[in-house]
Amino acid sequence: MRKGKFALLLHAHLPYVRHPEHADFLEEDWFYEAIVETYVPLLRVFERLAAERAPVRVTMSITPTLGSMMEDPLLRERAARHLDRSVALAESEVSRTAGDTAARGLAEFYLERFRKTRDDFSARGGRLIPAFRALQDAGLLEIITCAATHGFLPLMAEHPEAVRAQILTACDYHRELFGRKPSGIWLPECGYFPGLGNYLVEADLKWFVLDAHGLMFGKPQPRFAIYAPCYTPEGPAVFARDRDSSRQVWSQEEGYPGDPAYRDFYRDIGYDLSLDYLRPFLGGDAQRKFTGLKYHRITGRTGDKELYQRPWAEAAVEAQASDFLARRLRQFEPLCAEMPVEPVIISPFDAELFGHWWFEGPEFLDLFLRKAAYDQDVFELATPTDYLTGHEILQVVEPCASSWGNKGYWEVWLDRSNAWIYPHLHAAARRMTEMARRYEKTKSKEKEETLRQMGRELLLAQSSDWAFLMRTGTAKDYAAKRTKDHLLRFNRLYDILRNGRTDKDFLAACRERDNIFPDFEWRYYL
Repeated sequence: MRKGKFALLLHAHLPYVRHPEHADFLEEDWFYEAIVETYVPLLRVFERLAAERAPVRVTMSITPTLGSMMEDPLLRERAARHLDRSVALAESEVSRTAGDTAARGLAEFYLERFRKTRDDFSARGGRLIPAFRALQDAGLLEIITCAATHGFLPLMAEHPEAVRAQILTACDYHRELFGRKPSGIWLPECGYFPGLGNYLVEADLKWFVLDAHGLMFGKPQPRFAIYAPCYTPEGPAVFARDRDSSRQVWSQEEGYPGDPAYRDFYRDIGYDLSLDYLRPFLGGDAQRKFTGLKYHRITGRTGDKELYQRPWAEAAVEAQASDFLARRLRQFEPLCAEMPVEPVIISPFDAELFGHWWFEGPEFLDLFLRKAAYDQDVFELATPTDYLTGHEILQVVEPCASSWGNKGYWEVWLDRSNAWIYPHLHAAARRMTEMARRYEKTKSKEKEETLRQMGRELLLAQSSDWAFLMRTGTAKDYAAKRTKDHLLRFNRLYDILRNGRTDKDFLAACRERDNIFPDFEWRYYL
């Protein structure tokens, strides 16, 4: 019986949150928390597997905004400061909990963990991209790209230049970070519209992933449902997300992270203890925030929580990694027996689920990957590129417009809470194209830098994260302000350029604040 292929895909993404104008900025903590709880723990898991030469292959998207933040000297310095504060708070907690054996044990656990992460981060010089690149070069990871700023592409479809710039800029920056062009792309929010394949062809991208209905409602209907990729009419292959494996992790009702043995994400000493006690460890803004020290486990929808028990959590991880493997075996066996080609199951997740939202997630991944590599012979761990290398003949299907958002289309990114942004984004896209055409042959370095900064501001305004945060109500004021600020800076630069004026100080201030993509090619808007 033929073997199946299981493709685990981790989508690592954060919006561009860099605020050099403030010594401390609350939303920058999103990045520092992800370094401590997700990116460094995942690197440890993958590096152990690579050192052991385990037969493991994992696909990981590292979005251009996240990659830029990882490489930014200012954010690396602030991440190290965040780790110093975390260690200092954990040391204080060990003293504060001296009379409580159970709580002190947890404080000591966190202190050891923070110190280890700080030492690891410091030993890498604060740079994580070279470590991920080494795992790519070792053959364990396939690293793919995303749109430049995670812009929701279907809502840019009427401006081809905007779609083109998002994709080509992403591929340029990916080559700069990882030394090779990407083979695949994670479409932001799995957002697809007919004709998108033409842009992927221009960027020489070979494959992408859609939610299941994006392929299943395609024309003609795919012969092997979601268990084999199809070529699109333009050429790139489309893989479909497997909802069964996703649901076992994501579902609020039945997902593994909701197990009562696991650590509760929301119960944090940053909100439990007195602000006077916490203030020395919170930074200059001294706002209440998550500290990463969480002493309680999930204990129902109530404020009364029981203390976190590490042995219970470790036992749950072991049981659930085994369960996830057993379910994949039951899923693959009939597919391998009945399909005339090797079946493939694509299981994508936000990388930040593992460690940040689900504290025990990296341990779960480590155990599952080891069990899949050594304890069964029904399927192999592979990447979509691996699958395409061995299967050059595929059915041709035109996928349908779709996303992986609520109800499968655009409503998350276009509703009453955020619809106001799109007339302004569309106007800016038209203006960017207008100026790119007017100055196509310019020799002026200042005009070129103005056009380059206009493009950066437009790309950053287009991030799907802002519309998402407005819709969910999480940091909605910040998201609205970010959209407005980028558009205001864009329009001021546009007016300067259109009227033949110069404002070197304003341009320099914009460049200092929004310095993403230093070699951005503004001519993509032609």
